[in-house]
Amino acid sequence: MDSRKMPIRIVQSKQNTQLKELRKALASPRRSQDGLAGIEGPNLVEEALRAGLRIRCVFVAQGSEGLLKQVRLPEEVETLAMPREFLNSALATETPQPMAALVEPPGWTWAHVFRPQRGRSIPRHSGAIAGTAPLVIVLAGIQDPGNLGTILRSAEAFGADGVVCLPGTVNAWNPKALRASAGSVFRVPVLYVSEDDALERMRTAGVSVLATTVQGAQPANLVDLAGPIALLIGNEGNGVRADMAVKADGAITIPCPGPVESLNAAVATSVLLYEAARQRAAKSGGPPKPRGGAR
Repeated sequence: MDSRKMPIRIVQSKQNTQLKELRKALASPRRSQDGLAGIEGPNLVEEALRAGLRIRCVFVAQGSEGLLKQVRLPEEVETLAMPREFLNSALATETPQPMAALVEPPGWTWAHVFRPQRGRSIPRHSGAIAGTAPLVIVLAGIQDPGNLGTILRSAEAFGADGVVCLPGTVNAWNPKALRASAGSVFRVPVLYVSEDDALERMRTAGVSVLATTVQGAQPANLVDLAGPIALLIGNEGNGVRADMAVKADGAITIPCPGPVESLNAAVATSVLLYEAARQRAAKSGGPPKPRGGAR
């Protein structure tokens, strides 16, 4: 028997206010933290709860109420049950899941990205490693939501402090980006700022910006990635713009012995993050204790 204090309400119209808000949140994700975000599926709902996000409302298809026991919602969360076709009408996936939710996004700021080097506070469930120099990803026009989600997951896996998105980069709360991140979007600080703001912040914080390019750059294994750095990742088709690359402090590339000109943006970012994590572990005297592995 369900012991939750707040009863499940039955929705009898597609024009239900909360359902309309879910539909809007999924169709037009907001970049700022002043609005609610829509997430889909029990796994993402569970990840949001683990990350400490506040869930405003949960939607479940009738016949799938058993999923509520799986996610262990706080007692105060409003829960709405409705016919499957009602919920499907609000979801953006080809194969909609029987659960969705409206959540309050984390209120990330620059302070979360550039924490003090000594005794700095690590955000809850963050993959960042205490005592290490800042490791930041700057995305200049990443347009594929799957790439962005993968980058966020790799950022958490390899201990990056945050992901800074420049104009032209897809929304991290895009449903496809959410799924690809596997919940990392809830824990990795993500900021949307202008190019000038990002570069100025990096310089003020003493963080070197390294642009990723194919030619005229140093191999990643020969570059010191254990210090305070920001990896500048360009658009999937055109890479880092030339006028932006000249503003960086250096250029970095991934040597590829095979007959491939360049790597996918998410793959390249993941490789560079791994190399940075490897160097930092070596500098600190050994690899950090594993928090999990590839799934």
